[in-house]
Amino acid sequence: MTKKESHAASSYRELRDSLYGPLREEGVFTWDTMYGEEYALPGLIRLEPGQLTSLRTAAEALGRVYAKTVQIVQQGEEALLLELGLPEAAIGTIRRRYDESVPTLIGRFDFALTPEGPKMLEFNSDTPTGIVEAFYVNGRVCEWYGEEDPNAGCSERLTQAFSRMLQLYRAAGQPVERVVFSALDWHEEDAGTTRYLMRASGIPGAEFVPLEELRVDGDLLWAPCAADEGRMQPVDVLYRLHALEKLAYERDTDGYPTGEHVLQLIADGRLAIINPPSGFAAQTKALQALIWSLHEAGEFFTEEEHAAIAAYMLPTYLEPGFEAGSSYVAKPILGREGSGVTIFEAEGVSERSEEEEYRDQPMVYQQYAELPEIEVETANGPFRGRLLWGCFLIDGQASAVVARVGGKITSNMSYYLPSAVRGRVIDS
Repeated sequence: MTKKESHAASSYRELRDSLYGPLREEGVFTWDTMYGEEYALPGLIRLEPGQLTSLRTAAEALGRVYAKTVQIVQQGEEALLLELGLPEAAIGTIRRRYDESVPTLIGRFDFALTPEGPKMLEFNSDTPTGIVEAFYVNGRVCEWYGEEDPNAGCSERLTQAFSRMLQLYRAAGQPVERVVFSALDWHEEDAGTTRYLMRASGIPGAEFVPLEELRVDGDLLWAPCAADEGRMQPVDVLYRLHALEKLAYERDTDGYPTGEHVLQLIADGRLAIINPPSGFAAQTKALQALIWSLHEAGEFFTEEEHAAIAAYMLPTYLEPGFEAGSSYVAKPILGREGSGVTIFEAEGVSERSEEEEYRDQPMVYQQYAELPEIEVETANGPFRGRLLWGCFLIDGQASAVVARVGGKITSNMSYYLPSAVRGRVIDS
């Protein structure tokens, strides 16, 4: 390394520390590096106001499309739910309906910003992450740079959304006195995200309890009482950063199907969950294929909804029926973080995820939308990657945006890049 390169590296580290050091010390955002690798970049990308508007317009329009579709799916035959890839053990849970006007409480649409506008790649409606980055970190970084935060004021909507969700459960006759927020305590990002949401919810008396400390017994879910060590108390409402499809197959060390038991409590109305069951129904990518099929047939949706589907969605099918030479993507129907994804172009496979966790699931096949290229500065020097935009949908309203930079397939280790309004990249 030359003296010039050494100085640049030192300056980069100092910049990162000045941005993320205080956040680490606060204990709110402690995963700016993950697994020994850089995650949060100290650079900044600036969105044109029109691009920000287009992302939010697309998110709200698609939120209405999803809400309309999900409420029909929740009432559908069991065969339909199974065809959509939803676990049999979760069907009773999925049928619990509370508000047909929104598909979930906290969701995130992922978009490719193309020359034709935003194209939705998937909807993370059950357990989305990137929340702390979008709703909290982004504002701190923009403040440091003296730039306009596109997400200013968005965190207030989280408080309102949680309050309304509790009202819906209360109106349905379910108790809401004890609210527990839960995630795997050893998973820094999940636990940190869950604790942030607990604070943002504004729910008096809400507690964080690690998933591993929850117990199911009889017709209730139990959690330790913070005020009385060693005593267990029933949980009325559970926010869980833990996918429902995983819960469907989880067992105790002695083989007891604990996850199925919890799902039965939800189905029986003895445990309320956030995100609500509709969020899990919306999570399956097979729903994108169902929506596109109805759209192609000119059925079910209004003229306005058909226009939104045509503008913001990509052709998606349960079978790879694209013309020869077309570029498309195979995605596991309940996959996450790019795991199990394969990109096919004219010459064959052009990119395959190194993660295999979801590879054995049924696939959906979606027209390929190329993510735009972008160059950013990293701890390892300049990196030329692909830019993905997420736009959160909070209780039916478009909210904070978040940018990720990675490969053609966005993975869990793709970089987080803070954003400001008015569009160009400012390298660190």
